[in-house]
Amino acid sequence: MNSDRRPFVFLTRITIYVQFLLCFSFLHAQDSLINPKKNIFWERVQIGGGLGLGIGSNYTNISVAPSAIYPVNEYFSTGLGVQYSYIKQKDFYNSHIYGASLITLFNPIHEVQLSAELEQLRVNNTYTAFLPLIKDNFWNTALFLGAGYRSQNVTVGIRYNILYRESNNVYSQAWMPFVRVYF
Repeated sequence: MNSDRRPFVFLTRITIYVQFLLCFSFLHAQDSLINPKKNIFWERVQIGGGLGLGIGSNYTNISVAPSAIYPVNEYFSTGLGVQYSYIKQKDFYNSHIYGASLITLFNPIHEVQLSAELEQLRVNNTYTAFLPLIKDNFWNTALFLGAGYRSQNVTVGIRYNILYRESNNVYSQAWMPFVRVYF
């Protein structure tokens, strides 16, 4: 073979290999567009939460608290929640409370659910019984540890706020019953 033609043959082979690889990649990309791999993450996410409504002659409490969890395996789930509450006691105060939480659930056996929930809330209280009005705005952090009885997608139990302080004006006590439902 002529030494003048060697670079040409080498470049020709490289060009053919590169074109082959590009063509193969293009065909593979077309296949993934036709048959995209199904993302099962969103199919496994469970949605739930709570709604609350308390109305009396002098008192109103409206709460909305949606949440979503992802079951990592049959024993462990984790997720996020948000909440908003409006509370008003006539001629005394009103409050807007909103925030988010991180939720972890552990099911050592099917009927028992242990939980940990870290909650961060913004609390905006206005006391209307005083002139001038008193505003008390602050952040509140709660860490709830709980246990409950689970039947299918419903859990009933009790949780304890280990960061509870009586002076925080958010929760009246550290112990709280709960009903948790996820679909």
